[in-house]
Amino acid sequence: MRLTLYTDYSLRVLLYLGAKDPEELSTIQNISDSYGISKNHLMKVTHELGKMGYIETVRGRGGGIRLAVVPEEINIGQLVRKTEEDFYLVECFNPESVGCIISPVCSLKGALNKALHAYIAVLDSYHLSDFLTSKEDLAAILFND
Repeated sequence: MRLTLYTDYSLRVLLYLGAKDPEELSTIQNISDSYGISKNHLMKVTHELGKMGYIETVRGRGGGIRLAVVPEEINIGQLVRKTEEDFYLVECFNPESVGCIISPVCSLKGALNKALHAYIAVLDSYHLSDFLTSKEDLAAILFND
């Protein structure tokens, strides 16, 4: 299983904002500069994270973004389910697929499905706060202003 860049960037944005003081605003440019990733990609990611209720946007001069909820309320499994387009590990997982010719007798599909559920179950057991335990170390790397 490989996460898309969209999910990767979503996680990075939330980690960045989670490492900040909860009241402090950040800009997309700050995040882009810290990670060395495209500001344009982050604009789309932050817009969607806002629509999902994970971040809030403050407009105008001196505006920016910050977490809309505490890190303890951001479940990683839920975030991944919301940001990934699909979980089609193999062609036969896609209901619109023409299908694999061995699908009717293939037992691999069941094992892969079980593995996918285990993968998501592990992510469900974590919250953003679990990855902010060394906030100072994370901040030292990200906020090298």
